[in-house]
Amino acid sequence: MSEAPDPLDAAVGVRIRMRRTTMGLTQTQLGRALDLSMQQIQKYERGATRVSGRTLLRIAKELDCTVAWLVGEEETQDTPLMAQLMLPGADRLLEAYAALPNSELRTAVVKLVRSMAQPKNWISDGSDHDD
Repeated sequence: MSEAPDPLDAAVGVRIRMRRTTMGLTQTQLGRALDLSMQQIQKYERGATRVSGRTLLRIAKELDCTVAWLVGEEETQDTPLMAQLMLPGADRLLEAYAALPNSELRTAVVKLVRSMAQPKNWISDGSDHDD
């Protein structure tokens, strides 16, 4: 069984992914710009591989942000959002949400998840894991 990513590496990866997708870049495009493979970018974004200082500088330059922002030392208004995006599975949920074809479905998903988030609706089925 593999170890969970270091929380700081995972946080840096989430920020890289968020900035890359905001800029409309694919992992392949970012990798090419940095002379890295798409798989290496993927490992950085998952937090599976620690980003070296030199590479972090290059990524920050390519993504037009600061290293301080990538490592979470530069305060921005998105800090609470970043904490939520670092939860296991949050990125997959957001991707699925974004892929929904219309606003009615997105609204229904938000209502469903909000309903499920209410403690009175919690029903234990014996499983305690994120998929």
